[in-house]
Amino acid sequence: MTVFGFHASHEQIHPRALLDAVVHAERAGFDAAMSSDHFSPWSERQGQSGFAWSWLGAALQATNLPFGVVNAPGQRYHPAIIAQAIGTLAAMYPGRFWAALGTGEASNEHITGDGWPRKDVRNARLRECVDVIRALLAGEEVSHDGLVRVDRAKLWTQPEQPPTLIGAAVSVATARWCAEWADGLITVNAPTPHLRQMIEAYRGAGGRGPLHLQVHVSWAREQAEAERLAYDQWRSNVFAPPVCWDLDTAEHFDVVSAQVPMERVREVVNVSADPGRHVGWLEEYLDLGFDQIALHHVGQEQRAFIDTFGAEVLPKLRGVG
Repeated sequence: MTVFGFHASHEQIHPRALLDAVVHAERAGFDAAMSSDHFSPWSERQGQSGFAWSWLGAALQATNLPFGVVNAPGQRYHPAIIAQAIGTLAAMYPGRFWAALGTGEASNEHITGDGWPRKDVRNARLRECVDVIRALLAGEEVSHDGLVRVDRAKLWTQPEQPPTLIGAAVSVATARWCAEWADGLITVNAPTPHLRQMIEAYRGAGGRGPLHLQVHVSWAREQAEAERLAYDQWRSNVFAPPVCWDLDTAEHFDVVSAQVPMERVREVVNVSADPGRHVGWLEEYLDLGFDQIALHHVGQEQRAFIDTFGAEVLPKLRGVG
């Protein structure tokens, strides 16, 4: 049965309020949770960006949910540090933690002062990071000289079982490439034909493990309010790669999204005041075979969304409503 999770968006919500939200989501019937891991929001209107790894420890302790995080090792994070973070959470909360690894975005990574590499270089760097992280989680001492450098690193606190490392992708080509190294695949909602092509590319290249989907939704009691929330909070997130990868700051995202029409927002966010319409959209994703679907309500207030989806959406998707 597909797992339905709550997405914790650090770029939009203060970490204290986000902890309250994920505790409430568990009580309302969500099965799991996942977390973003950014240094910067995509808009000054979003206005937050708490440190995911501090928050994850608190969230795992405050709930019984399994958690995942989407991380970009290689520039802002050294892979040995990420291996230590993953290993510690997995040791403290066995079987409840997974990490998705991707090549990242300039808006988070430029803070180091290093240049932002080309996509092919970022792919190569991530591949090195994956190998380093896997070796460390397996208990090996690691030295490596390449796009990342490691000198005699070893994790002294080991999880009983190395957690799943998921590949993050938004394109068919990247999904196919992830099959070389990942224990599963995660992507974001997109038109059904595109998602089907991504799954086929991943599985066709030998990709193993679970399929995860993050779904952006905007719900409110009135349609106009659902549209207002989506437009205010998410119009800076409508740009396809390479634009979304290469812009540096929240100010840049706000400038380029100033004239985005509402129709563009509807292409990336499922916007409706009707819970039944959300059920229909999610049933389409279920039919594609996703094992876990994380729901991200793009509004900053989460409680009404959690209560409504817990009572009126999730039971229907589970066939008990």
